[in-house]
Amino acid sequence: MVDPRTEGAPELYAPSPRPRPAGAPRPPRGRPPGTGAVVDCAVYVQGRREPPVDPMEALDTAVERGGFVWLGLFEPTEAELGAIAGRYQLHPLAVEDAVYAHQRPKLERYDDDLFMVLKTARYVEHEQLTATSEVVDTGEVMVFVGAHHVITVRHGDHNDLTDLRQRLEEDRDLLCHGPAAVLYAVADLVVDTFVDVVEQVQDDVDELEASVFSPERTDDIGRLYQLKRELMSLRRAVGPLEVPLQKLSERPVDVVPEAMRSYFRDVLDHAIRVRDQVGSLDELLSSILQASLARTSMADNEDMRKISAWAGIVAVPTAIAGIYGMNFEFMPELRWRWGYPMVLLVIATACLLLYRGFKRNGWL
Repeated sequence: MVDPRTEGAPELYAPSPRPRPAGAPRPPRGRPPGTGAVVDCAVYVQGRREPPVDPMEALDTAVERGGFVWLGLFEPTEAELGAIAGRYQLHPLAVEDAVYAHQRPKLERYDDDLFMVLKTARYVEHEQLTATSEVVDTGEVMVFVGAHHVITVRHGDHNDLTDLRQRLEEDRDLLCHGPAAVLYAVADLVVDTFVDVVEQVQDDVDELEASVFSPERTDDIGRLYQLKRELMSLRRAVGPLEVPLQKLSERPVDVVPEAMRSYFRDVLDHAIRVRDQVGSLDELLSSILQASLARTSMADNEDMRKISAWAGIVAVPTAIAGIYGMNFEFMPELRWRWGYPMVLLVIATACLLLYRGFKRNGWL
């Protein structure tokens, strides 16, 4: 067996870190330096995992034994995935999408192979939602599906597929359906994760709704807008997934057995439910945002009424003092002994009457 590392191929496995040579490409963000792109590689025959094989020889082993190889990659570089693509005859356009990520969910067919992009999501825990809180963190999983191979390329430090592989290896009947079973399991895991994320976002929406309609005056507009933006990223991950799943569940595809269509229909039903939940939360946030703006406007109007009422009350003594401050010789009650107390009494009476009037009308 020829070791690809000794033949100039990029390093796929790296059990121990080593210094990066000058001019060598840096590892992708999120992957520790010195670690290889291959997370796991195994050949499955009749639903049973075979002894370990080298990624470059796994395809020949799978074809020879009538099984398929599942190769899992984590944030491979262009050179690393290029070596794999050459061996597994992956389409260059799909390889480019898998390396640079930031793709929308989609399903594309290249000759007899399928290439599917799925957005992953993770709820970011936080003590209190603020106007700058990150609520939803998104990543990507790309899946190459052929007659004898399935290659998963993961971007992001969440939605690890190790546990999924272990669960599938315990379900031999499902693995007997070939690479399409892995594609179904990955899609099902991604959609189930969406369900969990939506439920946790629902708690944030409920907390904001309670805050907006609480007796205390709060400023929740910034937090509402931030949560609405985070929900939009989740909506972009869930919404476009409906069309690819619909194709897999309804249209005949060579690498997807007919028996697997019912599985994809189940995933499609879950994805539609999540899409509807996200849409409902978005509409609810819009309503809460409008209610918050209306409540803020009402509070401002109430403040203006109070200010105007007090200004009207203060205007009475100001006007009387201004009249008597003009120092004319002939003024009402200017020579009267009780003129000054009388003016003060008039001012107090007028202010009291105005206060009672404003209070009765709800301005104070």
